[in-house]
Amino acid sequence: MGQVIASATTSLDGFIARQDHGIDELFGWYDVGDVVVENHGDLPPFRLTEESAAYWLAWREQLGALVVGRELFDLTDGWGGKHPLGVPFVLLTHRPVRESAALGSPDLVVMHEGVLEAVAAAQELAGDKVVGVAAGTIASQVHAAGLLDAVNVDLVPVFLGSGRPYFTAQAGGPVPLGDPTVVVPSRGVTHLSFPVRR
Repeated sequence: MGQVIASATTSLDGFIARQDHGIDELFGWYDVGDVVVENHGDLPPFRLTEESAAYWLAWREQLGALVVGRELFDLTDGWGGKHPLGVPFVLLTHRPVRESAALGSPDLVVMHEGVLEAVAAAQELAGDKVVGVAAGTIASQVHAAGLLDAVNVDLVPVFLGSGRPYFTAQAGGPVPLGDPTVVVPSRGVTHLSFPVRR
């Protein structure tokens, strides 16, 4: 099985969005360069710097499946059933999904059992490739279950002051990570990857 890696864009004070889910201050780096990177589904292309494009394309290439939570799924309406990264995704939810444009998509697997089962389902889909984990509650649950291998951070030079954290109290803590294995400075963002210490 491939690694299980959490990945998110964050502010310097550790938030992945404002409390109202706003992300304007965080996602500017997707549109500051000259390299056009197409997305799957309905999301418009990114315009990345050369450094960010190389990092992003390498991440996309190693990715085999995703695990996402209900909040992100509802905010995006399940990306209409086609995630922008072009991989299948496992939705972990304790509530039925009755209305969504994503229902019926071959890329969507809905799991109600728990985080262990959701990660196992994603690993089955991913094979030897990486299972990506969305931030917040899901990343925290995956770490608490001892399943997380690394943490990727697209670090944006902004303080939000408050908002939705990358990791919640469910992750436990303090949680020491290893030295960064990836450090890619770019315009408006620094891409980092840290191994999780077992």
